[in-house]
Amino acid sequence: MSFHPMLIRPCIPGEELILLDLFRSSVRGLASRDYRPEQIEAWSPAVVTQEMRAQWCERIRSNQPCVAVVDREAAGFAEVQPSGCINQFFVAAPVSGKGIASALMARLHGVASARGTARLFSHVSLTAQPFFARRGFGVVEERLPVVRGVSLRNAVMTKDLVTAARGEWTSR
Repeated sequence: MSFHPMLIRPCIPGEELILLDLFRSSVRGLASRDYRPEQIEAWSPAVVTQEMRAQWCERIRSNQPCVAVVDREAAGFAEVQPSGCINQFFVAAPVSGKGIASALMARLHGVASARGTARLFSHVSLTAQPFFARRGFGVVEERLPVVRGVSLRNAVMTKDLVTAARGEWTSR
């Protein structure tokens, strides 16, 4: 087994479309285990228009995610807003299961702690729910958001950082 060092750093201007490809890899390669083809197509269409690219780039610039880099390639990205909302959290399909998500989650916890954030929350896909649950998040609401006319089941999951810091666990 070879060791590939990982670097987690802020997103660099100009790599927004690299993160779009990474997002598409995650949705089309990993979430496809838990969602039907028409749901995957609604979430991450096979054809990406110029308008979709522009909207994506603006979202990345606004959210300012951190990027996990392995072998000089972006392998995952995630961000946590000052409110505690984890708005984006994706790992490329070919490198899933290699500790990238765990490293990103640890980084988000560190960022939230440094800000004094009391609670993390996210709208979590079926695919990511077991990962979030193993990190102390609990489901507080099942949801059926509609994306491009198609329902995609997910859940609001939360983690109380104040309670977790004291060694207790709660999902509220």
